[in-house]
Amino acid sequence: MTDLGLSIQQYSVFGSIMTIGTMLGAIVSGKAADLIGRRGAMWLLETFFIMGWLAIIFAKGAWWLDFGRLPLGFGIGIHGYVVPVYIAEITPHNIRGGCSAASLLMVSVGVSLMFVIGNVVTWRTLAVIGTIPCLVQVVGLFFIAESPRYLVGVGIMLLVQFGGSSAISYYASSIFESAGCSVGVGTTAMAIIQIPFSILCVFLMDKFGRRPLLMVGAAGTCLGCFLTGLAFLLKDFHQQTELTSIFGLAGILVYIVFFSLCLGGTPWVIVAEIFPINIKGAAGSLVNLSYGFSSWIVSYAFNFLFEWSSAGVFFTFASICFITIIFVAKLLPETKGRTLEEIQASMIHLHQSDTVLR
Repeated sequence: MTDLGLSIQQYSVFGSIMTIGTMLGAIVSGKAADLIGRRGAMWLLETFFIMGWLAIIFAKGAWWLDFGRLPLGFGIGIHGYVVPVYIAEITPHNIRGGCSAASLLMVSVGVSLMFVIGNVVTWRTLAVIGTIPCLVQVVGLFFIAESPRYLVGVGIMLLVQFGGSSAISYYASSIFESAGCSVGVGTTAMAIIQIPFSILCVFLMDKFGRRPLLMVGAAGTCLGCFLTGLAFLLKDFHQQTELTSIFGLAGILVYIVFFSLCLGGTPWVIVAEIFPINIKGAAGSLVNLSYGFSSWIVSYAFNFLFEWSSAGVFFTFASICFITIIFVAKLLPETKGRTLEEIQASMIHLHQSDTVLR
């Protein structure tokens, strides 16, 4: 975006405004899924995706870029709830986790491809490329069936976001540059490692369960953030640049590995499984809104916090990732290999037991 001369404030707005759209999409995602069906909601989100990409393609200034990112975020807000729910409702329970994770694998593949292609084409061309899968899905939706099931995860969504996922995803190039790493090497490495570990997630989801994946993922992202924070701490003390760049690159890549393997898709699978059908719409909107709101806070504030203390912001992310381990261990139910009805029955039993104890 350098040819448009964005200031740090404009850059922060551009990076974070998508999450405002995500919040708006999250608000309507559940109701849209209930009113026009899962397939109709997916048509709606693709419409917003195409609108956003077109605005970016023909952008003449920063405001056009912001305007393009807003509907993209709106589509993401709907997508984050509707697609996992649709998959959870149409697949057999013994492969439900893997199928849901496979959809997140496709997201990782798309992000990785955009990172790689972005190194060799202009951003306008990249936006043109981004419209292609949207158009393909608009056509493809004519050939899928509506979900046979026509329809708590807020905590895990908040923790994943406040653990730094949006900040690292949106501002990876700036982080690599500040750590003294090659931006091209860093972003390309990110793109390459996301795909195999997202593929691995597909096979591990139903083998080991949701809770172990979440705890391992939180531990791994905690380590990644700690290493990155250590890199910038060394830089603050004017230590050797080579060590700083090594820790910075290693930290971000460790984070991406464990996020792709465990945290990218697993929370959405759990959200799609734990809510009873009669409140799936409203509950899904609440979770999506929480996810979008926390994502906006992190993505908007990150540049200012990074300028204030580059080491401190990553140590904060590491602390939140550590809290996520405790949260999952204490509060999150396991849903692996159970029907949606069995999950609801077990959660009712847990609630009744908790009420008796109190």
